[in-house]
Amino acid sequence: MKYFSTRNKNLNHSFKEVFLRGLSPDGGLFIPQKLKVYNSSELEELSKLKYTDLATEIISNFCVPDIEKTKLKELIERAYKSFSLEDVVTIKKVGNLNLLELYHGPTLAFKDIAMQVIGNIYNEFNSTDKKIINIIVATSGDTGSAAISALSGKPNINVFVLHPHNKISHIQRKIMTAVDSKNIHNIALKGNFDDCQKIVKEMFTDNKFREDINMSGVNSINWARIACQIVYYFYSSFKFPNKKINFSVPTGNFGDVYAGYVAKKMGLPINKLIVATNKNDILQRVINKGDYKPLRVEPSLSPSMDIQISSNFERLLFDVLDMNDSKVVNLMNSLKSQGSFKLKKEEVDIIKKDFYAEKTNDEETKKTIEEIKNKHKFIIDPHTATAVQALKNIKDDSETVILATAHPYKFLETIKLATGENIKAPAQFANLLDKKEKYDILENKTKMVKEYILKKAV
Repeated sequence: MKYFSTRNKNLNHSFKEVFLRGLSPDGGLFIPQKLKVYNSSELEELSKLKYTDLATEIISNFCVPDIEKTKLKELIERAYKSFSLEDVVTIKKVGNLNLLELYHGPTLAFKDIAMQVIGNIYNEFNSTDKKIINIIVATSGDTGSAAISALSGKPNINVFVLHPHNKISHIQRKIMTAVDSKNIHNIALKGNFDDCQKIVKEMFTDNKFREDINMSGVNSINWARIACQIVYYFYSSFKFPNKKINFSVPTGNFGDVYAGYVAKKMGLPINKLIVATNKNDILQRVINKGDYKPLRVEPSLSPSMDIQISSNFERLLFDVLDMNDSKVVNLMNSLKSQGSFKLKKEEVDIIKKDFYAEKTNDEETKKTIEEIKNKHKFIIDPHTATAVQALKNIKDDSETVILATAHPYKFLETIKLATGENIKAPAQFANLLDKKEKYDILENKTKMVKEYILKKAV
């Protein structure tokens, strides 16, 4: 499999190269030059597989020959041994809702599903290269903890995690910053997630800096994240044979719902993908009206979605613009110079063939959590609540799977606000609140973050 960039179709990179680089040097995002498309009989065979075998089949399309299939199977099986479910994910019926629980990994969020595999892939590539890799990651709450869990203590790897200072939940921060490992460095940036992401992208496109520290990244800009997330769309869709289903997805950076879009392109019979946002509704605006105009990030009860610049949307944009990399460059330049871009009606219509988009405010989020708890004695996290509310707003009778992306314990304060109840800590975090935190607070300046990293990237 070879890859090019959304901004340069002339590139010809291997999986290993795009895995280690993360972001293309031109600022674009890597995508495969072609996709495997499964026919109905092939889908029937895939539907018989357990999760780890299904993951091996799907992900191998993107990484062979850089990782042989037998080795990939070993890496995947090892990655999911720490999960509390043998089949990694499960669909829970709550009333008439189909909740795809994606939070049974070590840090209680869907990010674990990709990150645990990615951690093993780094180990595999590093076993031959023996070079120190410095991984830089921006997080709105869950990516950082998943990366830390997957990479803590790994030889020849340093991890630098930028999170927005005082803008993630207390538990999200503690899971990251209470890890006592010499190769983990937590940075609380005085800004929002978009600021964190902007600094990481600037470092990726600074070729000298990137090469000096042998920089890599595990944000959803890394195609490996998308590849791993495609799997649970296949797995859950197979639970509804002979049905063309919808998926409702809590969405901030567009990576998780984009994985569903790729699954559909690979032949999975998906009807619509519902993009569920909070008050930071840039995706709802661009999908419904074509206006991509980042506004000021507003803090919400679903902080992992407090994002106004959704990086992975560029991958969808590439398709919508008929794979015209020059048009993508023009729109990205417009975003940079003018602060926005506008899609044509025919381009919006193309998006609407695959996507719905709805936004949910904080009051609706609280009410949804409260209603489900009172009616079904079940508690969902605030991000999942936005996906439930989005489904209510959509006039579509198709069977729908809602992606439950995080355990409610990670958002204690919001659950208490919505239900009046405290959630008991899961076993793996029984003593979390007593642990000492370790992180450094930095100004929102790329130069300062670079200097910090250079001092510790050894």
